[in-house]
Amino acid sequence: MKKKERILQAATYLFARKGYSDTPMHELSKMTGTAEGTIFYHFKNKQGIFLAILEDLKDTILPEFEQYRKVESENTGLDMVMETISFYLYMAKSREDLFAILHQRHPYELAVSNAECRDILEAIYNCFIDIFESAIVAGQADGSIHSAIVARKSALIVFGMVDSMVRFRMNNLYDVEALYSELIESCRRMLQSEPC
Repeated sequence: MKKKERILQAATYLFARKGYSDTPMHELSKMTGTAEGTIFYHFKNKQGIFLAILEDLKDTILPEFEQYRKVESENTGLDMVMETISFYLYMAKSREDLFAILHQRHPYELAVSNAECRDILEAIYNCFIDIFESAIVAGQADGSIHSAIVARKSALIVFGMVDSMVRFRMNNLYDVEALYSELIESCRRMLQSEPC
């Protein structure tokens, strides 16, 4: 593994557990066995490291979601929404450090003054919401999802519910697996067409 990759991996680990503000550069230096000057040779500053992590998140996670979206399914659109919920929860668990960083305050505080950070966050969240929206639109086309709902707004609501479950788990507030069935059922009831 290259030095730059080791620095990013260690910084991801530290930022995920300690937060951006509480991660001193000397600790990153010690963890990687790399002098601080060498770290700053690869990255302009601590914020540069953080933005590189967000960019890495976008470049590694979004293609997996895009690939997931392209998988042809013979299921109804409503079933696709339920599968997307499961896939999002799976990804959040399998990429826990990256999702932990995404759920901290720092990225959003930085996005207020940093256009690059804002653009990365928008790309990430738009991809997530687009996947839910495309499943809802498919469900409206096949009749499994109520045609009167607004697909984008419903996608935002479903995503908000699912992402809140991830935050619960990451903050050790509640066992998400214990809520999984209720989450699926609540989303199904919200979207499902009334039987004729």
